[in-house]
Amino acid sequence: MQRPIYLDNHATTAVDERVLEAMLPYFTQHFGNPASINHQYGWEAEAAVKVARQIIADAINCTAEEIVFTSSATEANNLAIKGVAEAYFSKGRHIITLQTEHNAVLDPCEYLEKLGFEVTYLPVQQDGLVDLDAFEKALRPDTILVSMMAANNEIGVIQPLAEIGEICRERGAFFHTDAAQAIGKIPLDVQAMKIDLMSITGHKIYAPKGIGVLYVRRRNPRVQIAAQMHGGGHERGMRSGTLYTPQIVGLGKAVELAILEMESEGSRLKSLRDLLWEKMAIIGDIFLNGHPEKRLPGNLNISVAGVDGQALLLGLQPVMAVSSGSACTSAKIAPSHVLKALGIPDELAFASLRFGIGRFNTKEEIEIVSKHAITTIQSLRKVGKW
Repeated sequence: MQRPIYLDNHATTAVDERVLEAMLPYFTQHFGNPASINHQYGWEAEAAVKVARQIIADAINCTAEEIVFTSSATEANNLAIKGVAEAYFSKGRHIITLQTEHNAVLDPCEYLEKLGFEVTYLPVQQDGLVDLDAFEKALRPDTILVSMMAANNEIGVIQPLAEIGEICRERGAFFHTDAAQAIGKIPLDVQAMKIDLMSITGHKIYAPKGIGVLYVRRRNPRVQIAAQMHGGGHERGMRSGTLYTPQIVGLGKAVELAILEMESEGSRLKSLRDLLWEKMAIIGDIFLNGHPEKRLPGNLNISVAGVDGQALLLGLQPVMAVSSGSACTSAKIAPSHVLKALGIPDELAFASLRFGIGRFNTKEEIEIVSKHAITTIQSLRKVGKW
């Protein structure tokens, strides 16, 4: 049975064969513990980790010592937000974030509210971008941290990182960004953008799941974070736990490839995305969610009028694997908090689709997907007599 065309690359990506090839020796041959510094097996692993750490540091323009390995961007976000809150609670207890953030940012913020911190959840404009004037007005003398996602996981909107960083630096607040969707897809420079903490993950850029990074600035200004995991003092005491060498090697290779191919791949993905949108828009009453230009090259998030969202997904499933804009839990189905923050009505938020076009997608696949999607939408509208 032929599998559906995969267009959910914002959720996760396949491991690139070049990444897998780099990882394999560290499962069976160079399997030592990087912390075992008294013999060759440990030295081999330590050297591999060092190389990967430097590759990642070079990609975002920081030093290798500022790279802290974690299990995921979720852990990195928790370490950044809770770690700064705990380290600087005597200085201030106010945090600013966006209503459109991933739950890996929103949930730690809500947790801190229970501990007495105050969190401002800024709205966004209709295009998904932060209002910089409103942001600047929300800053207070006791604001210790600002957390704003580099590129949104649903609508792909890219926030003005350099402008946010400049404002944070002027006002004395640390700037954290969740760059899980952005790393390797858009240029990131923590010095030029004045970013103090940055979270990234491997499985959005064709590395394996289970590996992430938190960048923590060491100077101008130095950022201190309280460890959230203890037991061994690994990663300069910020994140204890034996380093997973194969995953780290894979992440390093994935970042290396993504940076090398960023310009050409970005151009290719944008052309595929624009082709898909051009074909879909022909049938009318389909709306683009998020800024039309300031978005990831492989992202297309749309709402379809005149159809039931669940019926639409079911109709598409045999041919393509895509995500809805709805966030489903075991208890209920609710419209996406990101789309709601853009002011999109519930009926359109429920009938939304997120196409995540990736490295292994082709023009031929986009042709097939668009044709089937149009046929499905037209059939559903006819049945619903819309």
